[in-house]
Amino acid sequence: MSIDCPTSTCEIIGEDVGNGRCASLSYWAKGAHGWLLVNYWDGPWCSCHESTHLPFNLSLANQPGSFILVLAVEHYNIHRRLAFNITIVFCGDPLNPPLLLLGICATTAFVSMWMHNVAAAVLMMPVATGIIQRLPTGPNQSDVENKFCRAVILGVIYSTAIGGMSTLTGTGVNLILVGMWKKYFPNEEPISFNKWIFFGFPFAFLLFIALWVILCLLYCSKGSGRALSAYLDKSHLKRELELLGPMAFAEKMVLGVFSILIVLWMTKSITDDIPGWGVLFNGRVGDGTVSVMMATLLFIIPNKKEKGEKLMDWNKCKKLPWSLILLLGAGFAIAEGVESSGLANVLSETLDFLERAPYLAVAPAVCLISSIITEFITSNNATTTLVVPLLIQIAKSMHLHPLLLMVPGAIGAQFAFLLPTATPSNVVGFTTGHIEMKDMIKIGLPLKIAGIATLTLLMPTLGAYVFETNKDV
Repeated sequence: MSIDCPTSTCEIIGEDVGNGRCASLSYWAKGAHGWLLVNYWDGPWCSCHESTHLPFNLSLANQPGSFILVLAVEHYNIHRRLAFNITIVFCGDPLNPPLLLLGICATTAFVSMWMHNVAAAVLMMPVATGIIQRLPTGPNQSDVENKFCRAVILGVIYSTAIGGMSTLTGTGVNLILVGMWKKYFPNEEPISFNKWIFFGFPFAFLLFIALWVILCLLYCSKGSGRALSAYLDKSHLKRELELLGPMAFAEKMVLGVFSILIVLWMTKSITDDIPGWGVLFNGRVGDGTVSVMMATLLFIIPNKKEKGEKLMDWNKCKKLPWSLILLLGAGFAIAEGVESSGLANVLSETLDFLERAPYLAVAPAVCLISSIITEFITSNNATTTLVVPLLIQIAKSMHLHPLLLMVPGAIGAQFAFLLPTATPSNVVGFTTGHIEMKDMIKIGLPLKIAGIATLTLLMPTLGAYVFETNKDV
């Protein structure tokens, strides 16, 4: 992007490109080092004044801190310990396959609530395959065993998507939505972690129940318990758990820091009568501030394995997904461009005909269109970035509160349940070789319908209460 700026700015960069135009700067960080890429474009798209007044969005600050905590959980195998403990509780004695499937899916959804979908899928898929690898393979595998293997893999894939919908940290889509709400409506109350979970968790819970019922109806027959009990029982899972050994000091500290982070997120802003600890800072502290502060503690607390070694160091953080963080920032920049270029006003005038359309017809259409775009064209983050600014204009044309369409558009972009290539999480499950595309369509289609119907009904009811959509914007 070319920008107009004073000559002094160009001199600071170290290259005079003339006519008050200077190079665009992009800082790419990798590990503890970075490099500066300088590109010159021929025409100014926004002024230096405009670009320097783009607000730093705390949604972006939330990502590095959360990812560092996730890397710590992965490094110390806390996710595996959690998965085995929860699955043992649900296994049943004698074996109850639907309950075991519920335990695997519930664990995956819980893990996905606190880390990105792809990370949750990558972490939980080995746990799932470790359980089903005890079953016979090849020609010796019965139909019951084959179906249960498919159910487990499908459950992990879709549980990561559903769990991510319930919190702001679960997926970049939710953070893009929150950032755009703050960008377009800076005078309105921001969507906090607490506020989102009051809506996102009930919705995700209902969709999770729908997923479990669909999987049980199609892949877990009544007599499957007897066929599977010879290979799967609590003793197998307990042996896997014992191999991890007792919890070390480092694991306890990471788990403690993560727990404190969740408590701080939940109590920063509670209700109007009970404002939470955020009031002590006059609203200047966001969820990103908390996650960065907790992540910093990991670089201070010793792990007591080797002298001078901390729970985390920069070598352990090399897998931070900088590309996702940059993608989120690009989304906010695009939103600024849509508004400053006048495209938002053009769209508003074009969409006047929707003023007479009923909400219960528009909301499911918004979900469906967002999901189709993600399914066949681009990623859910990119879909949200492109669709949400348009939905804001549609909401204005219909005289609706913007969140009544923004939320269905963003969540709908996460209903990419049909194709293996729709999301990286789907790819992780598909590459195990246990499922085929027809399995994803068989489960994904009714799950997509259930998600659209649930969201359409919850938004004007629970959503209206949580997001206070009866107020004028």
